[in-house]
Parts: sequence; structure tokens; C-alpha cells
Amino acid sequence: MPNNAVSAPRKPGVARPERGLWRLLGPAFVASIAYVDPGNVAANLTAGAEHGYLLVWVLVASNAMAVLVQYLSAKLGLVTGRSLPEILGARLGKWPRLSYWVQAEVVAAATDVAEVVGGAIALSLLFDLPLVWGGVITGAVSMVLLAIQSRRGQQPFEFVIIGMLAVIAVGFLAGLFVSPVDWAGAAGGLLPRFDGPGTVVLAASMLGATVMPHAIYLHSSLSRDRHLPHFGPEGTRPEGSLKPSALAHATSGEVDEHNARLPRLLKATKVDVLWSLVIAGSVNIAMLLLAAASLRGVGGTDTIAGAHQAIVNALGPAIGVIFAIGLLASGLAATSVGAYAGAVVMGGLIKKRVPLVLRRLLTLIPALIVLGVGSDPTYALVMSQVVLSLGIPFALIPLVRLTSSRRVMGEHVMVASLKALSWLVVALIVALNIALLVVTFMGS
Repeated sequence: MPNNAVSAPRKPGVARPERGLWRLLGPAFVASIAYVDPGNVAANLTAGAEHGYLLVWVLVASNAMAVLVQYLSAKLGLVTGRSLPEILGARLGKWPRLSYWVQAEVVAAATDVAEVVGGAIALSLLFDLPLVWGGVITGAVSMVLLAIQSRRGQQPFEFVIIGMLAVIAVGFLAGLFVSPVDWAGAAGGLLPRFDGPGTVVLAASMLGATVMPHAIYLHSSLSRDRHLPHFGPEGTRPEGSLKPSALAHATSGEVDEHNARLPRLLKATKVDVLWSLVIAGSVNIAMLLLAAASLRGVGGTDTIAGAHQAIVNALGPAIGVIFAIGLLASGLAATSVGAYAGAVVMGGLIKKRVPLVLRRLLTLIPALIVLGVGSDPTYALVMSQVVLSLGIPFALIPLVRLTSSRRVMGEHVMVASLKALSWLVVALIVALNIALLVVTFMGS
């Protein structure tokens, strides 16, 4: 074609040539930050230091569940054009909706506590800062990250978060290369079993730190907003319908184009979810293996600071610094993503849209109180993950019900085998939470 030739205009309803699949990736990497936050560090180090390789199976099973759950969340957003909180907000009556929002906000608050406390611990390890000042700095940096999302859009925010995920991976995987891992023992840890009530609480904590409720709510919004920009956050398309008259901002040509692109978007989403959670899962397992190999039987490893010192003693100061940098990146990235998720929940359930930076400022307060009153920060992290574990069924059960509904998903409804597997995942998570309640409140 001559250089001065003009290409024919694209006809309405005809899909544009697709970009490389890799350019469609990103939303799942943002959601996956929730799977490598400081709560994971506390739970995984505690599990490895106290019980060796016993609970490796919990992380493997949790990560497999997370792949399924996050794909269903992203698929819901792509097919319906609405986030999970938006759909629930439209379906629930006033008081059930407000009650549901309250429990979701409690979960979001627990998330914020874990992530700000983790960042504060990291700054204390690196620069010997007081924990409260570390929490303030962590909150301030997270506000900068959220400002990037608010002013520059989702993709620049994704790039920043993916960069931090790379730092996290290096920070927590580095020690694995110099620690004496018993690989036969690690393989034995794949056999599901417990060893007393304490391991049930730890397993619930690890599950809550892996399959996280706010990541379920958030991913449906991330995928929708990234790939369906013409729907926008205020899209009002009814479930199971792509009729142009029902769209807030889409023409019939845009709807046809979306329908043509949807199979490729779903394919890209599978790749996005799989790779992001393979990375996150590898980091989590590496933390437990590191603790089991280097911290088992070492005194003082019941706190992150103590575990860090033990890592320095066993593997050298360089590994200790790299570990602390990974923890800092984890806290900074995860608290930004957590605040983003809280805004999505609030917007969908009670139709209130608080600026992200303002929300970050308000939700920083509980974490600073925890740091200011002198609570054991590692214990606060572990217990925050228990709260998250209790909140998982409230996000997961509606997600599976909606994605199992032909009225909601149309031709993209789950097949029978996937539906059965999804409900099995729900049953396992609910059972573990019931066991946690029994152990915690009945002392059995």
C-alpha cells in the first residue's frame, strides 16, 4: 500500500484487529497483590517456623481455589459489564444491602490493618523507624499510588503494581536459593492433615490471606473497567442482556464489537489469572519453605521482626535486607489495592463514591491505632487474616450463584462440571471457617 494511502474506516459492529494477547493482561496482576500482602508473610512464616512443612498443602489448595475464584470474578465483570458489588447492590433490599456492606467494610478494615502494619514493620527493619511513623509513611506512599490511578487511569496503575510484584517476588524468593530446604519433607507437606487446634487457626489464616474477599469484589471491576471502557463505572446493563437500549454509553455497533471480542477477552483473562497467581502462589510457598528450612526450632520467630533477625543470622544480612524490601513493597502495593477495593465495594453497594485518596486517609486510622497502642504487630496481622477468612463465604457464595445463572451469564454460564467444582470449593472454605469458629470460641 502506498504511504499516503488512507485505510478504510472501521464499520460499526466490526471488531477492531486484536492486539497481542499480552497487552490484554494486567487486571489479575493487580488483584494478585492481595495474595502476597504482609498478612501472607505473617501467616506463612508462622506456619513454617512452628510446624515445618505440615501446611504446604493449605497453600497449594488455596492457590488452586484462588485461580478458579478470580477467573469467575473477572468473567462476571466482562460478561455482565458490572462488578459483583454493583450486581448485589441492585438485587438486595435496603437493610440486607447495608448489612452486607458493613461486613464487607469490616473485611476491608482488616485488610488495611494488615497491609499498613506490614509496611510499618518493613520500614522499622530497614531504617529503625518507630512503627507509627512507618504506618504514616506507608499510608502516604499508598495515597500517591492511588493518585496515579485516579489521574492517569488504570493501566499506569497496573504497571506500577506489576513492578512492585516483581520486587516482592525477588524479596521473598531470594532466600530460598540459599536455605537448606528438605524437598522430600516439602513433598510430604502436600498430604492434607492437621496437628491440633493451632494448625486449624493457622490454616484459616493462610486461607484468608490467600483467597481474599476484597480481591473477589475488586477483580470484577478491574476487568470491566479495563476492557469495557464504554460501559464505564456507572453502566446499567441488565443481567444477561447486551441490548443497546439498556447500555448507558454504548451504541449498537459497540455492543456488537464487544460480543465479537468477548471470547478473546475471556481467553486473555484465563492467562492473566493463571500467570499472576502462579507467581503469587510461588512466593507464598517460598515463604513457608524458607521458614521451615531456616527458622524451625529457632527462638523468637513468632514475630516478623524475630523471623527477620533469624533469617539474617541463618542466611546473612543481604538476604535479610532483600526480605525487608520485599515486605515493604508488599505493604505499599497491597494497601493501595485494598483501598481501591474498598471504594469499589462502597460504590456498588451503597452508591457512594468517595475519592480514593480520601478513603485511604480515613481507613489509615484503625491501622495507626493498632500500631499506637503497642499491640503485637505480627499477632495483629495473623488475626486480620482470620477475619478475612470469615468474610470469604459472603463474597464467594454470591459469585458462584451469579456465574452459575444462565439469566445472568447467558451463553457464558458455567458448565456443570465447573459449577460442581465451584460449589465444592465453597463447601471446603465454609467447613474450614466453621472449624475455626469451634476452635476459637469453644476451646475444643
